[in-house]
Amino acid sequence: MASPQQGSEMHLRVRRVFAAPREKVYRAWVERAGLEQWMCRDVATHRVKYLELEVKTGGRYVMEVTDTATGEVYLGQGTFRQVSPPEKLVFTWAWKKRQSDGSDVSLEPETQVTVEFWERGSSTEVLLTHEFFKTEKAAKATEEGWKGCFDALALLVEKP
Repeated sequence: MASPQQGSEMHLRVRRVFAAPREKVYRAWVERAGLEQWMCRDVATHRVKYLELEVKTGGRYVMEVTDTATGEVYLGQGTFRQVSPPEKLVFTWAWKKRQSDGSDVSLEPETQVTVEFWERGSSTEVLLTHEFFKTEKAAKATEEGWKGCFDALALLVEKP
């Protein structure tokens, strides 16, 4: 379930229950091997590689997303503002597009993602809040992206 909210700045929420223990779901958000299997894999032709991943308050991440169909390269990056295992992550989120000359161009203003993890018996409820969008178009596109990412995350964490 997801819902963009309007105001001077927009936000969205995506809530989902995964049939997997909280520790396993949380690890998929903080370990490179897991992240590269589901993050930004909402498009089948996306290949994801983390160039930097320091999961701690004040730590940074940089991921390179290559669309194998078009050859386009995007860089997703940000800073962890809060890391509270296995309960909560808060991090900034910004996209750049790699140009043919090797330079990077910012695509949207920086936003913030909060991910909360709750035990629900042998399952885990995840609530993702993504906020500070400047346009409804950006919020809606990001909402669709997170839904696809959560589908890929389910395939990873719900397998035995």
